[in-house]
Amino acid sequence: MTGKKANLIFGTLLTGTIVTSFLQTSLTTALPQIMHELSLTALTAQWLTSAFSLAMAVMIPISAYLIKSFTTKQIFLSSMLLFAFGTLLCCWGNNFPIILIGRIFQALGSGIILPLTQVVIMILYPVNKQGMVMGILGLASGAAPVIAPTLTGLLIEIWGWRSVFFISAAISLFIIILAIFSVENVSPVAKNHLDYFSLLLSTGGLSSMLIGLSNITTRLFTSLILMVIGTVLIIIFCKRQLQDDEPLLNLRIFKNSKFRLAVLISMLLYAIMMGSSTIYPILIQTVMKKSALISAFIMLPGSLAMAIINPFTGMFYDRFGITKLAISGSLLLVISCLGVTFINSPKEIILLGVFYLLRLLGVGCLMMPIVTWGMQSLPKNEAANGTALLTCLRTLSGAIGTSLFMEAMTSATHFIDTKVTANYIGIQFTFGMMSFLALVQLFISIYKFKKL
Repeated sequence: MTGKKANLIFGTLLTGTIVTSFLQTSLTTALPQIMHELSLTALTAQWLTSAFSLAMAVMIPISAYLIKSFTTKQIFLSSMLLFAFGTLLCCWGNNFPIILIGRIFQALGSGIILPLTQVVIMILYPVNKQGMVMGILGLASGAAPVIAPTLTGLLIEIWGWRSVFFISAAISLFIIILAIFSVENVSPVAKNHLDYFSLLLSTGGLSSMLIGLSNITTRLFTSLILMVIGTVLIIIFCKRQLQDDEPLLNLRIFKNSKFRLAVLISMLLYAIMMGSSTIYPILIQTVMKKSALISAFIMLPGSLAMAIINPFTGMFYDRFGITKLAISGSLLLVISCLGVTFINSPKEIILLGVFYLLRLLGVGCLMMPIVTWGMQSLPKNEAANGTALLTCLRTLSGAIGTSLFMEAMTSATHFIDTKVTANYIGIQFTFGMMSFLALVQLFISIYKFKKL
């Protein structure tokens, strides 16, 4: 295949990844307005982001089977149609359940597109170019979710929060038309066995664990039961995958130490990234009493910095490897999270923007380089399984992190004042938790990568 044709296929898949990744966190800036318009609590409203991440995590395990069993064009078009349908539901939904269902349909489509694009990169491009191309993909899978709150703030201020869905739906329909003419199959297709029981186990296990964790402070007994059920189902799922000759997900690739480390770092990174992306707009709009437009401008420098840095970190990785990127990125996350724990006044909003900038620079150093490094440690025939596992676990970690951090913020806030959704005490406590996770990530990066 010519370089021009490969770039066209990748470019089409990239645009699909951008729009689907954008809506993963786009509602974080809109949550305060949605909470007010639909009379929702913070814990209820956060499900518009957590349910998206959960549905993605549930869908991703089946992506390895789909990539092996259907053509690239069939998978991509089907995913974009699912996403477009969900987006249209959100456009006209006038209550929380309809919008939540729309978000789930969006996630079902989004959960397939990112793993598909990563596998296509590994097939279309030689090893010495994969870091740079994966860095470009980072503009979608990494930068889009963190740029989304900024762009959303601008759209909300001008046209209201529903405009986010109308614009995304229009772009999705354009991408579907483009894909009909530009996307070709690039991976081998064969008849594969789909283990429906394993799919049921993974879906039930992941859902039970996340729902349990999300309600642990309000319904302790029910949450503990759900978490136990979820844990048991996941254990049965893992044993089944290790014993099956044709597993839904090949867990044996976890024997690869580099891949294990890449997954662990990605999970810690996503928990911090997604949790803070949700809480930042609440801090700025609800606690500091600033507008969605101000929120957008405060987050804009960091968003632009991450968009710019992603391709360069990919090229840096191609030339120098992962060690310096992992350590510097983790250190920036520690500084940015610790810094927010000292914010206690609206007058410090510029300083908050500086910490947001440092946070996204740290994310940019780590996001795609660690994925590329982990995937390159696997044989090519395991690319689909590796991508599915890594994407599934980091997405699930982001959903769990968001739910736990929102629970922590609400609990710490209500310990002081039950009449408000959030205050500085709740925000500081939550970012203290994130700081601990970032320190763990830094320690692992220094201890493990220095040995490589």
